[in-house]
Amino acid sequence: MYAVIVTGGKQYRVSEGEVVKVEKLGVDPGAGIEFKDVLLVRAEDKTLIGKPLVEGATVTGVVEEEGKADKVLVFKYKKKKQYRRTRGHRQQYSSVRIEKINFQA
Repeated sequence: MYAVIVTGGKQYRVSEGEVVKVEKLGVDPGAGIEFKDVLLVRAEDKTLIGKPLVEGATVTGVVEEEGKADKVLVFKYKKKKQYRRTRGHRQQYSSVRIEKINFQA
C-alpha cells in the first residue's frame, strides 16, 4: 500500500514504515504529524484518485530529525569582464517516518 502526498509544494510517494525527507516542517523531533493533502491511495486491490484530493484520507507520521542537505554551489561568471560570484545554499529538511495511511474504501 502506498499514497501520494503534498507538502512543501512537492509531491511524495510514501509507504508505511518508510522514512521520507520533506521540506522543513517546523515541528519538534519526536512529535506526530498528519498530512491531509493526499492525492492518491493505492491499496492491494483498489486505487483511489482524488479530484484533487482523496476525501477522508490522511497519512500520519513522526518527525525523526531536522537537518540540512548537502551544500549546493552557484557560480556566476562572465568571461573577459572580471565578474565572478559564488553563492552557497543548504536546504533544510525534516525526516519523517510514515506510520499509517488512513482512508475510507
